[in-house]
Amino acid sequence: MATQKKIVRAILFVALINLGYFFVEFLVAINIGSVSLFADATDFLEDAAINILVLLALGWSTLNRSRVGKVLSILMLLPAVLAIWQGIQKSIDPVAPDSLPLALAAFAGLVVNLVSAFTLMRHRHSGGALVTAAWLFTRNDAFVSAAILAMAAATFWLQSGWPDLILGALILLLNLTASKRVWAASEREGLEARYSDPGSAPSAPPTS
Repeated sequence: MATQKKIVRAILFVALINLGYFFVEFLVAINIGSVSLFADATDFLEDAAINILVLLALGWSTLNRSRVGKVLSILMLLPAVLAIWQGIQKSIDPVAPDSLPLALAAFAGLVVNLVSAFTLMRHRHSGGALVTAAWLFTRNDAFVSAAILAMAAATFWLQSGWPDLILGALILLLNLTASKRVWAASEREGLEARYSDPGSAPSAPPTS
């Protein structure tokens, strides 16, 4: 029971700091016009959604988890749509974003991802497959934040908006794929829950 409470507190902490930093990075991305930061902000929302799903998985029924998962997968797409729109506008006139706030936001994002990864790492074996998956997502996101830091340096050196556009498109593609995976997993869980319940299984047609 004590271990379960520690897992719940760890996941809740990770979900909250990812959700909070989503808004921070989203606002910075708007102010400096960075497509990659827009896409990375979507990544933080994705991580928050995944950890919320893990929390729900600890106490809710499979059918309810599948329903919430679909809602979260749709919510994950909303900032992605804004990132796509930002990318289209920037591709017309690829002005380089301000590299200093871009680098600072990316560095802070890297810190958030590392804190999240280390928090979940302690429970990845005792918390089951879902906690392990959340840890893997967060660990990989740390590499994305490091890539944005490198891109900020390239932007400062080249004074071009194309590195930001290219990296933003790659991150956005990863996030759209993740949203699709969350929807598919939720759909699969929902079907399994319905067919595992004898009362909800479709009845056979009457025989003549």
